[in-house]
Amino acid sequence: MFQEIIKEIPDDIFKFFLVTIFSLLIGLEQRQLHSNKEFESIFGTDRTFTLIGILGFILYRINPQDLIPFLVGIIVISLFLGLFYFAKMREQKFYGMTSLVTALITYCLAPLIYTQSVWLVLLIIVSVLILTEMKKSLFEFTQKFDNNEFITLSIFIVIAGVILPLLPTAPISATINISPYKFWLAIVAVSGISYCSYLLKKFVFPKSGIILTGILGGLYSSTVTSIILAKKSKETPNDKRVSVAIILATTMMYLRIFLLALFFNPTLAFELAPTFGVLIIISALIAVYLYKYKYYATPIETQVQANIYSNPLEFKTSLLFGSLFILFALITTYVNQTFGSSGINVLSFVVGVTDIDPFIINLLQSKLNISDSFLVMAIVNATTSNNFLKMIYGISLCDKSIRKDIILGFGILIVSSLLISFVFI
Repeated sequence: MFQEIIKEIPDDIFKFFLVTIFSLLIGLEQRQLHSNKEFESIFGTDRTFTLIGILGFILYRINPQDLIPFLVGIIVISLFLGLFYFAKMREQKFYGMTSLVTALITYCLAPLIYTQSVWLVLLIIVSVLILTEMKKSLFEFTQKFDNNEFITLSIFIVIAGVILPLLPTAPISATINISPYKFWLAIVAVSGISYCSYLLKKFVFPKSGIILTGILGGLYSSTVTSIILAKKSKETPNDKRVSVAIILATTMMYLRIFLLALFFNPTLAFELAPTFGVLIIISALIAVYLYKYKYYATPIETQVQANIYSNPLEFKTSLLFGSLFILFALITTYVNQTFGSSGINVLSFVVGVTDIDPFIINLLQSKLNISDSFLVMAIVNATTSNNFLKMIYGISLCDKSIRKDIILGFGILIVSSLLISFVFI
């Protein structure tokens, strides 16, 4: 019965109701926004904005075909708002235009409701309400930007949205079965994960402790994070949180590689998921053990801050990654053609002493005549040798008080990885 009553209501009445309600909401928000500003005059709030919305509805419905009354109305309102703005600048030295622009958006609600989808209209209303309320929050947010922040963002947009679509998809040669597009896509994928980690650390968790630094740093580079944290441990001897953070950085390494696999080769990613799932659980349990039974045994108050980030889109870093990517493409193709799968297995252990991402992305993108299970084993082996390298770095650079914890944590991970690789895969 209720639906039948709704159907009997004329469409114009329903849309008029929406325009009125949305205009009133915007006006109420303006009243609340200016409620504590005793000396700042505004041209109107709830009633004014509601009437502006209704005026837009009337002038739109008079002639919705050529929109002449509606366009004349917006010109007149714009003139009145302009006069108010210049008078306000002259008398109060205040230059804000947020309320004026919001009024013009309110005037345009009628054609939006008549011509656009409901979800788009609601999205516009919500965006207006949120943005007008976020003045202080946006100001505080911009204070965190340094001089190069927008340059970094612009570079990422260029490499991901401009250069990448323009590159050819044909392989470089018969020897290197990698196209310029896939080569650059690898750089974009790794840079994107690193850049997201950088943004989280800088803007979402700017005062993160040592453990959260390890987690976010692991998305950037677990090796770099482990080295920097190990060095930092000498500044706060006996702080067991450093060893926890190093292990958690390795936990995030598995997640980062899985995300890359999901991006480049979803089929292989699902083959990799159970193995990496086990290794993530094992590394997380090691971190929990070290935190619960080691850290609480010798708690300290010192807060460790470690800056693990350089510019994640630095040209030298990208150039090094690209060089390694091409090098491993050549080596992987040669080893596979000469020694077969056994050669790839040995190579996977060797690459652990370098950045393993270029090698792993090559495995994910290349069309080697190797089964998925063997590729999974090669990826696991690469992470195993990389963990061994991080353990060597850790015990060489860290304070002696946490060396046993690092050896214990990485030792368990290395043994577990070898067992999974050679027994279960």
